[in-house]
Parts: sequence; structure tokens; C-alpha cells
Amino acid sequence: MAPPPVRIEDPADPRITGFVSIKERDLTGRQGRFIAEGTVVLRMLAAAHRAGRGIAAEAILLLENRIAGLADVLAKFPADIPVFVADERVFDAIAGFNMHRGVLALGRRDQMPGRDALIAALPASSLVLAACGISNHDNMGSLFRNAAAFGVDAVLMDASSCDPMYRKAIRVSVGSVLTLPFAREGTAAELIEQLQAAGFALWGLSPRGEMDITAIPPAPRTALLVGTEGEGLPETILSAIRTARIRQRPGLDSLNVAMAAGIALHQVAMINKRI
Repeated sequence: MAPPPVRIEDPADPRITGFVSIKERDLTGRQGRFIAEGTVVLRMLAAAHRAGRGIAAEAILLLENRIAGLADVLAKFPADIPVFVADERVFDAIAGFNMHRGVLALGRRDQMPGRDALIAALPASSLVLAACGISNHDNMGSLFRNAAAFGVDAVLMDASSCDPMYRKAIRVSVGSVLTLPFAREGTAAELIEQLQAAGFALWGLSPRGEMDITAIPPAPRTALLVGTEGEGLPETILSAIRTARIRQRPGLDSLNVAMAAGIALHQVAMINKRI
């Protein structure tokens, strides 16, 4: 049986240091650690922890009125993961702002496979979402949520993309960042080269794409590449790979990158019978 939650009376209690001033720490970094926020994400963290693939929970902090409703989730964590509880005043003082959700967990991402090792380990039949220059954490989280929904095997990003382990990206992804294999390193050109060398049919999404996404043929290995918000994929990349577009009514420049990725992933997953 798990030990009872530990009540925190003082926001300066050293046992909850990792939860202090969340927004400030979002900016300064957590040295390999991350904050999981909300009930659904807590469930995903429990699953990721049990899977033993490099994601681990270190501590949980709850608003006192959330304990009873989370008993089933807490039971999924090992008994040695401390659970702290605080009243609203102390909880908000710890976090640094009003945390109405009242559910936080501190986790860490241990050493994970790099991009090339991750690509090499993918199965013969694979779907990959690749991203270049994604700078918005909401879009990053949505990309992961879409990737999980449509059976993507890995999400690969260049080094200029924002960190998917940022608190807001994890929350928007509803925890999918914690369960999907990913790598964030190198340049877009290197990423393209490695995917092509591994036998992936690579398609860049662009309003100027050469063919409609419904014409993308089935392939054992397919990778969809999306670019930065606003500008999209640069011409140097578009000219080097096959490109596809999503039909839409005239007068609008383009779809949001996460929306476009979701539509395209659904199409490719359908034609390759992954969903």
C-alpha cells in the first residue's frame, strides 16, 4: 500500500523545490526535468513511467480537494513516488500563480536514443512526422497529439524547433509527448538526408505542393515534413523533396501547421491502413 500524502504547510519546504515558480522555471530550464499538469497528463505520466522507456516520475503535488478523485491514478505510480498535498493558498504560492487544476507532477526524461538511432530502430512499416523550425509550444503540443491519434511511430525535429518537454507543450499534447518516441537535433537538411537514406517516402506539406494529399501513394515507410509557422518550409527544402498540398477555398494564405499536419496524417494513415 502506498504511503499517505505528505502535507506541505510552507511554500519554502525544500521537498517541493522542483515545483516552485513554475513559469519562471519554464524559461530558465529544469536540467532534464519537466512539469506534467492536469489529470489526463498525470495518467499518461503513470503509463510512461511503468513502460520504463526513459520517462520517470519523481514527485506529485496536489491540491487537497483533488486527492479523493485521483485515487485510481495515484495507485498506478510506484509507492516510492512521493505525493505532496497543500491547500489552495500554499499550492498557489508554490506554483507562483493560480493553479486551478491543482494537479502537478515533476518528472525527468533520461537519456533517450538520438535521431539516427531512433530512425534505425523504426519498424519496416513506419509513419514519421518531421518538423522544422516549429517555435510555438501550442503548435508543438498539437502536433504530438495528432501524431498519437494517427499512429505515428516517431516525431523528429530539427534543433531550431522548440522543446516539446516544455510544460505547455506537454499539456496541449494531453501527455502524448510523454509516450511518443522523439528526437530534436541537427538541421533540417540532415533530417531529410537520414530519412531518405532509411527508405522513407518523404513528403513536404505546402500550399504550393505539387499534388493533392489524396494522391500520395501508399508506401511501407512514409514521412511527412512540416515547416515553421507562417513561412512554412523554405524553398531549398521544397525543391529537394516531393510536396503535397491540402485543398482549401481561395483567399486564405494557409492552414495552421498543426491543423495541416492532422489532415495529412489522417490521409496517409488511411491509405496505409494504419487506422
